[in-house]
Amino acid sequence: MAFREITPEQLTANPFTLINRDWMLITAGDEQKHNTMTASWGGVGELWGNYVSTVYIRPQRYTLEFVEKNDCYSLCFFDEEYRSALNFCGTKSGRDFDKDKETGLTPVFGDIAPYYEQAKLVFLCRKLYRQDMTAESFLQPENLKRWYPQMDLHRMFVGEIVKVLERK
Repeated sequence: MAFREITPEQLTANPFTLINRDWMLITAGDEQKHNTMTASWGGVGELWGNYVSTVYIRPQRYTLEFVEKNDCYSLCFFDEEYRSALNFCGTKSGRDFDKDKETGLTPVFGDIAPYYEQAKLVFLCRKLYRQDMTAESFLQPENLKRWYPQMDLHRMFVGEIVKVLERK
């Protein structure tokens, strides 16, 4: 099946459901080397006159290296039948496994960032901003204690959503 480009305003899916319940793959790199990881934290909205995504990546995640090195990344959302693939990509490291081979997901190249053929929805994003979270910035210390017992605070990326692809 092919994709069609739509505008962000044409989205009919609930972004809270897409991110939190359905999960997403954050992918960056190129045809020679890329990596992906599963995420269920993030957001979409408007900032600085752009439609944006916000993603959070812990420092130990292999995908962080690829998002740092490249100007762009993709967010891919899937139907429930791909839950096991997303689970694998969220629990195994690309340092140790070829995630594409292990999951059967097919990367697509040739746009600003790699994405997956099996996705139902893809956001292609260009990085605009990044910042490391700091312990001092937490206004509710219980969140720091609950979510970061190892103090491995996320790096946040804001990316302009430059293209939205929806499965036909």
